[in-house]
Amino acid sequence: MTAPADRRRIDVVAAVIQQPDGRFLLAQRPAGKVYAGYWEFPGGKVETGESPAQALSRELHEELGIDVKVAYSWIIRDFDYSHAAVRLHFFRVRAWSGEPRGREAQIFAWQSTDAVTISPVLPANGPVFAALALPEIYGITGFSVSAIPDSLKLVESALDRGLRLVQVRNRSWPAAEREAFAVDVVVRAHRYGAKVIINGDAELAKLIGADGVHLSADQLLATDIRPELPLVGASCHNAVETAKAEALGLDFAVLGPVCATPTHPDTKLLGWSGFQKLSAGTRIPLYALGGLAGADLEQALHCGAHGIAMIRGAWRS
Repeated sequence: MTAPADRRRIDVVAAVIQQPDGRFLLAQRPAGKVYAGYWEFPGGKVETGESPAQALSRELHEELGIDVKVAYSWIIRDFDYSHAAVRLHFFRVRAWSGEPRGREAQIFAWQSTDAVTISPVLPANGPVFAALALPEIYGITGFSVSAIPDSLKLVESALDRGLRLVQVRNRSWPAAEREAFAVDVVVRAHRYGAKVIINGDAELAKLIGADGVHLSADQLLATDIRPELPLVGASCHNAVETAKAEALGLDFAVLGPVCATPTHPDTKLLGWSGFQKLSAGTRIPLYALGGLAGADLEQALHCGAHGIAMIRGAWRS
């Protein structure tokens, strides 16, 4: 939403405090406050002279009695309430000391994205559940058409290890083989409760019951309306492309390349510093891509990524 010109947007921090199993903490606003009884992610206003990270630590200590140990900057959302226009700086808090308790008489509830059992939720916070539901590992197929049986075994093995988001790429394959492979991947993935996204072909995604489409950078820049699929992502390499993905309301974007890859040795790299610079202030989750392995996830999170996307690394045990 866009704030009227005469309203100053207030910076607010919101903490997605997460257990190792992915459950997150919501707090109910106490009586006497605006939107009393509504549920929200804990947090509060950024004071003059504070950074959002400093405000996060202060607010969680004051509100919950906990001290933040590990927190990752995540996404930003602008929202206009009747009483205020806010800019919400979301952080994922993964480690803290102390036990959360309501120092302002709040009631708390641990929730999961597949079973939010409380309501009502503040309007600015509700859409964040969909972003939280995105897995942190995004596996992208890049197999040879001559190795389809082995490729399907690798996909099945990765799903068995916990992979829950797969992109069927294989753009150079003949159409018939690509469609048949995609159908097989969808069947296997859905058996595990995983999502499948088709690279560059929304019609194929709809035809075979896939969960979404992934747009190339060229497709992204040429698109004016978000494709009508549950999940839509895009490949981005710069600020212009990430801004277009945000404007279209895409669910996520992949940003890279971060590190060198054997197939594109001469490509200009973002590096982690470049990725962090571009990810700062983004409105949608970003996956880091380019020469990455599972061991790079922690670095990616520290640099503002939602997770990592891998072509080769996703299929290694």
